[in-house]
Amino acid sequence: MPISTPLFDMLHELLDEAKKAGASATDAVAAVSTSLSATLRNGALSDLERSEGKEISLRVLVGKRQASLATSDVDHKTFRELAERAVATARLAPEDPYAGLPEIEECALLIADLDLLDTHAPNAEDLIEKARVMEEAARENPAIAQVEESAASASQSSAAYLASNGFAGSARSSMHSLYVTPIAGESTNMVRDYDQALAHHAADLRTPQEVGQLAASRTALRRNARKMPSARVPVVFSSRNAGSLLRTLLSAINGQAVARRTSFLMESLGQDIFSPAVTVIDDPSMARGLRSRSFDGEGLPCEKRALVEKGKLNHFLLNLSAARQLKMKSTGHAGREAGGPPGISASNVYIENGAVSPEALITDIKSGFLVTDTMGFGVNTLTGDFSQGALGFWI
Repeated sequence: MPISTPLFDMLHELLDEAKKAGASATDAVAAVSTSLSATLRNGALSDLERSEGKEISLRVLVGKRQASLATSDVDHKTFRELAERAVATARLAPEDPYAGLPEIEECALLIADLDLLDTHAPNAEDLIEKARVMEEAARENPAIAQVEESAASASQSSAAYLASNGFAGSARSSMHSLYVTPIAGESTNMVRDYDQALAHHAADLRTPQEVGQLAASRTALRRNARKMPSARVPVVFSSRNAGSLLRTLLSAINGQAVARRTSFLMESLGQDIFSPAVTVIDDPSMARGLRSRSFDGEGLPCEKRALVEKGKLNHFLLNLSAARQLKMKSTGHAGREAGGPPGISASNVYIENGAVSPEALITDIKSGFLVTDTMGFGVNTLTGDFSQGALGFWI
């Protein structure tokens, strides 16, 4: 029986119109969202924004030709026009032997409740107060001259996915965030840093005071920095910097890059790429995880995987198209962006804790560098060359 909610009703209607227009297969995503944010600059409210959005993204296949269109005009009168334009565009597209929907037997059977929705939506006064507390906490540090920005925001969204193979899935989530940027120093010797907190539930956020104090502390430590001479020394990356390292890895094991043979790791599956101390996990099933999900952008199930296990590369990130090109099976990493075919995206990726604490790592180093931040885009995923600017502390 077709699922009946306002979002699914729109999708059923849209897929029906696409079938009438000549599509052999279709899938679509409908999403609605609301957000509220408050920003203070030097104690004064500078921005208070509320936004509401609606969007539908439709993909149609005519044989092995496909096209994707998106619109924010969700008036039912436009559905026929959208479907007809999508089918007409698909007929002009080149054939893609790897395009297509999964079989319904491959799709996710269970849509788990991952507790991603906080039903309490803060009002403007709540957000302004959080931003004010963050700024005041940052200013308590005597090294802080001013606060460039202090912001608090909250949003809620609902999304539904429907495909002509019979799969239907939906998700609801919320997001709360705190962000503050203090400035230390004066004249031409000014430095800034930041801290940020993100969570689906407001109760999971660190307090605004904690965020403000940590941002101020980080900023104060940046004063009087100096350039070090070139040297070959041990380097320790802080946990804060782990995200940038993981993004480089995820780009290199993206199945689309591997299929195009534009990744330096394209021949490394099953081989050691890190030391045995490194294990990288992708876990979409984490309750309240920032990027948790029960199914991917093609309706396939998502599961916890060790992308790298004790240094060995176990998996590429694959959607259906990349998996077919590589003669592999999808890993459930399809992502959807408006107006395009399924791409590839990871979920909650992290490096497992090792046996040695950060303090112990640093203690054993007589002369080295603790990296707290990197700068620039000096990572070449085609060759593996890595050259970036870095900030941190000399050990």
